[in-house]
Amino acid sequence: MIWLGSDRRWWIVFVAPSLTMLLVFTVAPIAAAAVLSFYRWDLLTSPEYVGLGNFIELAGDDGFRAALVHTLTFIAGYVPSVMVIGLVLALLLNRRSRLSGVSRVVFFMPVVAAWVAVALMWKWMLNSRFGVVNWVLSLVGVEGPAWLFERGWAMASVIGVSVWKDAGFVMILFLAGLAAIPAEHREAAFVDGANPWQAFWRVTFPLLTPVVLLVLIILMINSFQVFEQVWILTEGGPLGSTTVVVERIVKNAFSFGRMGYAAAMSWVLFAFIFSVTVLQTRFQKRWVHYGA
Repeated sequence: MIWLGSDRRWWIVFVAPSLTMLLVFTVAPIAAAAVLSFYRWDLLTSPEYVGLGNFIELAGDDGFRAALVHTLTFIAGYVPSVMVIGLVLALLLNRRSRLSGVSRVVFFMPVVAAWVAVALMWKWMLNSRFGVVNWVLSLVGVEGPAWLFERGWAMASVIGVSVWKDAGFVMILFLAGLAAIPAEHREAAFVDGANPWQAFWRVTFPLLTPVVLLVLIILMINSFQVFEQVWILTEGGPLGSTTVVVERIVKNAFSFGRMGYAAAMSWVLFAFIFSVTVLQTRFQKRWVHYGA
């Protein structure tokens, strides 16, 4: 560590603000949730210690299991879709041209927009009676469904809106990865007789796998915590078909007043996220190639 002058206490002055914010707004709530998960508390009366009671009740909670299945369904549809679309956009915009910079800004704009604004816009666009999407479909003779009110379409709509918003973020990460790959590698592949498809799969993609791993970890962590778009677009409906884990946590905490039970849910969700992240990093040696 580099000290300012000879007084080693200076580092405390610089670290203290950030460390204080981390302790107060991150570490302390996590510790409080861990303790609270062993209590029954309705925000009005004194907490009652129940030990593992919340976790035992959670093991038999059909609503939580359904929410977990819906969350995994969202992940299965969202993660592959946004990764493929983001990679395709990055490959198309990787070349320098007059329109590439403008196109990057256009595709990245949904990323910086607030989820509330995006979800409300799409809720209007997907309206079955006067929404833009069904109006466009009617121009070609197709009668659009009630996107957000039919069990077969509600989750697909949530996934589609999520992919639309986040594709630009994934595109930027892949563009950074493509920029780090020396052009000589592709040129050598073409000299050896490879076509563009072979050059991509044999040269570009293997060198891009560290970025693929990073994107996969980020998307998995975020998608396990999906909430805003579900809450605004469908509120967990129709008939609970889009209920997700975080939505169950919020409802149990602030609608039903079951803070301890909600804290137990949050720790189970953390266990899932932690386990998936560990597995991803554990098996990266089998398919991630570092170094160019």
